[in-house]
Amino acid sequence: MSDEIGIRAATAADADAIDTVIRAAFAGTDFGHQGEAELVRMIDADGDALVSLVAERDGAIVGHILLSRMSIEAEGAALSGAGLAPVSVAPGSQGQGIGDALIRAGLDALRKQGVAISFVLGHEDYYSRFGYSPELAARFASPFAGPHFMAMMLDSGAAWPLGGRADYAPAFGRMG
Repeated sequence: MSDEIGIRAATAADADAIDTVIRAAFAGTDFGHQGEAELVRMIDADGDALVSLVAERDGAIVGHILLSRMSIEAEGAALSGAGLAPVSVAPGSQGQGIGDALIRAGLDALRKQGVAISFVLGHEDYYSRFGYSPELAARFASPFAGPHFMAMMLDSGAAWPLGGRADYAPAFGRMG
């Protein structure tokens, strides 16, 4: 068995394996309603997936990340944005840097697409290492506003917008 992890773009053929990883990753957590796997399928079906990556070890998918299109208005103008959700790593592979590698690869892919800003709902201690900031997100009105709502400018030299609105892809609003 190899410890080597490969990261690549997800394909339609990966859908069932991605479902399995997401369901296993979120089983028994605060997010244990298992809606994340369905959310990924809805975002994909709606055409709102911007970046979908898998992590593989020995030909098996052990992780997945999805970044989806967001509707962002900053200071009265549209701004290209993406929401990071969900990040999933199979339980037996957690704590090995796979989520970290997926997030970094996903953010790099967004930069290559020219996306300006990314939002995430999560733990500040974890996501701040990638550049996410609750202070930046607090400038945006959003149904998800709160202490776990964070944002980052993908060009670290870009000025922070003074304010605006951030809306996730429509599939998030259809989650029960």
